[in-house]
Amino acid sequence: MNLTASTAPHQKRAGVERRERTRALLIRSAIEVFARLGPDAPVVDDFIAAAGVARGTFYNYFKTAHELLAAVTLQLNEEVLGMVDPHVLRYDDPAARFCIGTRLYVHFALRYPVWGAFLTRIGPAHAVRGRRLDRFLTRDVELGIASGRFSAGSALVVRDMVLGSVFFGIETMLTEGAGDRHIEDMLATLLHGIGLPADEARRLAHLPLPELGPVSSPVFATLKTVQDN
Repeated sequence: MNLTASTAPHQKRAGVERRERTRALLIRSAIEVFARLGPDAPVVDDFIAAAGVARGTFYNYFKTAHELLAAVTLQLNEEVLGMVDPHVLRYDDPAARFCIGTRLYVHFALRYPVWGAFLTRIGPAHAVRGRRLDRFLTRDVELGIASGRFSAGSALVVRDMVLGSVFFGIETMLTEGAGDRHIEDMLATLLHGIGLPADEARRLAHLPLPELGPVSSPVFATLKTVQDN
């Protein structure tokens, strides 16, 4: 038997896994750096120190700090929305989708405080513009307008109202000790403002949330939850 040939696939697989682990380490470490310093202040040395890797290792994966920021926001939003949207799509009513999806997204920001701090520090322009949350929210708002559920002339106006409120709401809950129902009360007010009766808006904003179960995604599974802190 040719041992070199037989071990080649194993070595290749091990190399791929090692690269994936290093990339995940850089992304995980970068979350804390961006949460602390914001989107523009960090330099490459900050990420090298946080991850405990060599400069050359960093440049094997990312050319600049802004390229790393883009990778962090893409990776974590993909992980969150990959878990959230299947639950959202179980509802036909766009208003219910709007509430369930928004609350589950906020749930992740509160359950993983470093992710919540990251979101509020870098803001929606970096975190969600053009990404899956932006597209999925706009999808459900457009459906609500087309079906007559929402009496709004522009889906973009509603989207901007929601995203601004959500990001400010996350920060309020993380830093000002707002009540447990803060996001639900905010959503009820938004729904009422775009045409739903107040009682129905309140009911939809307080629908029972689906149980997501343990998180097994590559980065979120490694983050500390609020119970761990």
